[in-house]
Amino acid sequence: MNLYLDESGDLGFTFDKPYRYGGSSRHLTIAFLLVPKELSHLPKRIVKKLYQRKKQPTSKELKGPDLIPRDRLFLANKIVNLLDNHPGIEAFAITVYKKNVEDHIRRDANKLYNYMTSLVLLDKIKDKPNITFIPDKRSIKVQSGNSLVDYLQTKLMFEFNSKTIIENEPQESHKVLNLQLVHFITNFIWKKYEDNHYPEYNILKQKVQLTHLFFPRT
Repeated sequence: MNLYLDESGDLGFTFDKPYRYGGSSRHLTIAFLLVPKELSHLPKRIVKKLYQRKKQPTSKELKGPDLIPRDRLFLANKIVNLLDNHPGIEAFAITVYKKNVEDHIRRDANKLYNYMTSLVLLDKIKDKPNITFIPDKRSIKVQSGNSLVDYLQTKLMFEFNSKTIIENEPQESHKVLNLQLVHFITNFIWKKYEDNHYPEYNILKQKVQLTHLFFPRT
């Protein structure tokens, strides 16, 4: 199985200024795309179709802010159709409301990232023999130098009694279309919380499994 990961938001806790104007994001979303290797060509097709619509070469990477509303809706619907037609492919995400993270956790935000990842991921992979873990080389955790994979592998072995082996293969997203697809999933979910932007989220929530952490109780 291939596992693609990306995040939107940051690990900062500066809330006395607006986000994008010196302050930190109020939310962090981490999303995952779990794909059997023999189906790994299918998510790529969606991204290729997006580039064709935009009449843009795949060598010039598109990001969420580059898309107009109809492109975003096109992608969201294609993602839901993919997940609906191929149950072996899974997409799931976790979003944290950072303002409710307690001070003692804020001292090492990497541990928060690790915990978020383990909370939604480990139960899904604990029975798989091998997982090829493919995060974006520019992701927060890859750049931090801390080993998320070591943390996950240890929890699998000792808490889940799992024989799953995780192989870490960070890639550059402009070279990996499946990483670009999980970037769009992450961006669409995160914008619902950070920017109160719902259209793509309302489509994705039909098939993407969503988890929330430290959100206010309603």
